[in-house]
Amino acid sequence: MSTQEFTSVFAAELTRYLAFKQSMGCYGNSRIWYLRSFDAYCTEHGVVSFDQHAVEGWVVFKKASQPGSAPSWMSYIRDFGRWMRTHDNPDAYVLTESWHAGFVRPQPYLLRKEEISGFFQSAAELETTSPWKWQSVAFFALMHSCGLRACETRRLQLQDVDLQNGEVDVLWSKGNRSRRLPITGELIDILTECDRISRKRFGRQRPGFFVSSTPAPVDAASIGVVFNRIWDQAGLPRAIDGNQPHPYAFRHHFAYANIERWMAEGTDVNAMLPYLSRYMGHASLDSTYYYIHTSPDFMDGYAVLTHDGQGVFPEVGFP
Repeated sequence: MSTQEFTSVFAAELTRYLAFKQSMGCYGNSRIWYLRSFDAYCTEHGVVSFDQHAVEGWVVFKKASQPGSAPSWMSYIRDFGRWMRTHDNPDAYVLTESWHAGFVRPQPYLLRKEEISGFFQSAAELETTSPWKWQSVAFFALMHSCGLRACETRRLQLQDVDLQNGEVDVLWSKGNRSRRLPITGELIDILTECDRISRKRFGRQRPGFFVSSTPAPVDAASIGVVFNRIWDQAGLPRAIDGNQPHPYAFRHHFAYANIERWMAEGTDVNAMLPYLSRYMGHASLDSTYYYIHTSPDFMDGYAVLTHDGQGVFPEVGFP
């Protein structure tokens, strides 16, 4: 990353900041894309000071050009401001958290049992010449049974899937967090059959557990395409308006299905949420609490569960 890719007065700082983030293992293209946008804005508007007027001016401009977008991209300019404060610019402005106010996370698509059953039956009968013919059941079963993100599933390497011990290693995922997940015997059988066919087709060495025809790692865009093809092949309904089914719905289903199961069993959900959070790779419980609100059938019962007690975590303090 050279300063030639930036044109504003902050070119050198932006270059050093991105080099620092990469040294910490943060290689996301989204951060680079938004900071280039900020850089172009500064060049066009003659911005020479990293102050409140400049930063909030760009945020307002970006929000207007991306109506309804999630505010996660604001964290990039906020983090850059913090970095500048610690690197020879103590007066650099740090975007306040209040800019997140008013954002409402979209309601996820809630999969029904009959939709899940129909989807996997259709996936097993998928007609295609690509590896998705034998990979689709295994790929989406991992998302459904382990709550994996689509990007985590497609990036799995052969050594990350330990079929002997029944474990899957999700390495350097969102926020550079890694986790090891146990998997069920049924899922082991599905993954074993997928691996057997892939090895027969491509040999013992391939660039990922799931691959394309070339072979190359599964392309991100193909996941949605295959999902929609399987969904439509199964004859499953699509709403004319509102939320549409998508691969990420399997991750949502994993979360709220576990919460509802614990509730039905009388298990202390507060005690289990930290385990669910760790299993799903969340940075904090805040992300996990979001799933409590995704299941309308669960909300009334959860309110009763939590009304009279503070859960299993005592208040932190000193005796």
